[in-house]
Amino acid sequence: MDGAILSARKILVVEDEALVAMLIEDYLTDFGCAVVGPAGSVKQALLLLDAESVDAAVLDMNLGGDPVEPVAAALAEKGIPFFYSTGYGDQGRRTDYPAQVLGKPFNQEQLRTALVRVLTERDGPA
Repeated sequence: MDGAILSARKILVVEDEALVAMLIEDYLTDFGCAVVGPAGSVKQALLLLDAESVDAAVLDMNLGGDPVEPVAAALAEKGIPFFYSTGYGDQGRRTDYPAQVLGKPFNQEQLRTALVRVLTERDGPA
């Protein structure tokens, strides 16, 4: 069931740590998703979001000291579901855009669950 929900979905990855970004890319590719990015900065993420259509996004909450809030705002405005990825847990949430938080470190199944949840909330059950 999850395979059908995730297959061929375009997922924006916003993550400034190269190794974490590569891991997320590997996981998403394993799910059958197309990866957009990764973007390591707010500016880069906004440029990608303007250039590409995406189905969902994974947002690191802190990009080199900058909050990801402008990206969350752009996603919310476009109706694109997203969730945060952070090593700070819910305490790290410094945004006006509520979304689930996936704590770092996470494994492949935790990422799959978070992604299926946001897509199902938007699209309804498969």
